[in-house]
Amino acid sequence: MIQKDTLTFLNDVAVNNNREWFAEHKERYEAAREDMLAFIDQLIPELSAIDPAFPADISAKRCLMRIYRDIRFSKNKDPYKTNFGTSFRMKGVSEPEYYLHVQPGKSFLAAGFWMPEADILKKIREEIDYNTSEFEAIVGAREFGSLFKLSEEDKLKKAPKGYEHDHPAIELLKLKSYIAICPLRDEELLKKDIVKKLKTAFSAVYPFVLFLRNAVAQ
Repeated sequence: MIQKDTLTFLNDVAVNNNREWFAEHKERYEAAREDMLAFIDQLIPELSAIDPAFPADISAKRCLMRIYRDIRFSKNKDPYKTNFGTSFRMKGVSEPEYYLHVQPGKSFLAAGFWMPEADILKKIREEIDYNTSEFEAIVGAREFGSLFKLSEEDKLKKAPKGYEHDHPAIELLKLKSYIAICPLRDEELLKKDIVKKLKTAFSAVYPFVLFLRNAVAQ
């Protein structure tokens, strides 16, 4: 479970996103960071037990992303993120990713590829084209559908190049990201059984991740 103080800290960062305030509350940040690391430490063995490709000996510090924003090329000059992001990424750069986003009112667990490069996107679409029934069975499974939805962010309006508009899986082929998203409520994160829920979610989304992994490995 995550401590309520961690969510309160993130709320306060959103209201006071400046270096002076952050410096005065550095101890709160350190406490919130340690809380997240302890939480990640509980999740790593659960994920590794479900997905053998995920290393059980990876450190929580390697998974937890920095709270400091890179503002060099951004119009938004706020120096800090208002969330804790955790990337459960495999060793390969072309691997689908598990990602946990903790932000008051906007938390979620996601898995897959967000806006992959053209060659990876091409491979995923080809695999869906070749094995449409398999992919539809995965995303249509009760366990998957009860927790996850596919992101339609930046979805194409027309059929991608090389595919007919009446392809039976055209709506899936129009996707530009292959990301499954499971929303998480604040009250869920604060309960002791949140690790159990996330374990169930990892299990439900694993066939989706495995399909994508096999697609890009070819």
